[in-house]
Amino acid sequence: MPIRPCGAHDRDTILGIVNSAAEAYRGVIPADRWHEPYMEGTELDSELAAGVQFWGYEEGGRLLGVMGIQSVDDVELIRHAYVLPGHQGMGIGGALLAHLRARATSRLLVGTWADAEWAIRFYQGHGFTLAGRDRTARLLRTYWWIPERQIETSVVLEGPA
Repeated sequence: MPIRPCGAHDRDTILGIVNSAAEAYRGVIPADRWHEPYMEGTELDSELAAGVQFWGYEEGGRLLGVMGIQSVDDVELIRHAYVLPGHQGMGIGGALLAHLRARATSRLLVGTWADAEWAIRFYQGHGFTLAGRDRTARLLRTYWWIPERQIETSVVLEGPA
């Protein structure tokens, strides 16, 4: 199987995948939420220290996509799901998501930008349902550590039971 856990030696590759794939968000998410680069190394280090476990889809010795999972209280969060441009739409993200769903031991949640319609469609296509606006805000405040402005511009999808 081309899916494997990522280790410390994959840090720079994970960062490269995230920042390459996140270019799709440029001009879509609010300008005050965009950073350059989208994710800095210190942010990735903080995410890893907070317990985000990355899994990678590898082909020919090269990581083509990554997806993180993080246990927080009574849920597991899908975090930082990205596939390299040029390899998107080939089932890599779906394979990673299926792998994490199969390993999950509690309810799955994923947050994304409200205007990232392609990401919302991806998760809905895999059985996730969009939480309502009030529920989204409550979930984001409970399980994520993000500023209010990001809460205003994000959605949460809940994994199938």
